[in-house]
Amino acid sequence: MKRTRFIQLLRFGRNAWEILRDNRSGVALTEFALGFPVLFTLAMFGVETANLALTHLKISQIALNLADNASRVGVAGLASQQMREYDINDIIQGARLQGQSIGLTTKGRITLSSLENQSGTQMIHWQRCVGLKSGAGYDSSYGTTTTTDGTDNTAANDGTPAPSGMGDPGSMVNAPTGSGVIFVEVNYLYTPMMGWLASPSRLHYVASFIIRDPRDFSQIFPYAGATPATCNLYTT
Repeated sequence: MKRTRFIQLLRFGRNAWEILRDNRSGVALTEFALGFPVLFTLAMFGVETANLALTHLKISQIALNLADNASRVGVAGLASQQMREYDINDIIQGARLQGQSIGLTTKGRITLSSLENQSGTQMIHWQRCVGLKSGAGYDSSYGTTTTTDGTDNTAANDGTPAPSGMGDPGSMVNAPTGSGVIFVEVNYLYTPMMGWLASPSRLHYVASFIIRDPRDFSQIFPYAGATPATCNLYTT
């Protein structure tokens, strides 16, 4: 009796194994379950890479547009255009709006500098800033000025010497004789969409444009109601 039961169990086991061995209905689902984590990771990596590239492009364009605009603004109709605090605030507002979608002024810092050739000496005459980020990597990397530099035409507020110009070694820019260059530096803390794929990183871009029209380089001219965006302030 026991031997018969044992034989039945063996036959049942063999039949069950043969049924499972010949059944292919779950193969695709099993393969998908095994491959899905890899496919999902690759897809998310692609999304993250595309978002990072787009952020790089936005910051680069903001730096270029800000430098371009600052090199052209001023009071028209004068023999030498006057740059006013109002004009600077206006172009900074443009950069602020351009970077709104990525929180540029919350997660970053913009430094706008006027590099001028003063009697053959390269000088950072004045700087204006916007953004909450501070410290190394976010404040100006190429020289700083005081809050009063450029606010009048006295020698005490002529700015900070920059003998080699501004920029990284090998790509320094210099102001032409009797003229100036608008130099923009943008630093931004990029936070990945997929925090488990990448770590936060600092994006850094610079741009510069030679002043287009004859400009009065003696100072930034005041304008009623316009608060100077000096670099001791950290605002959005």
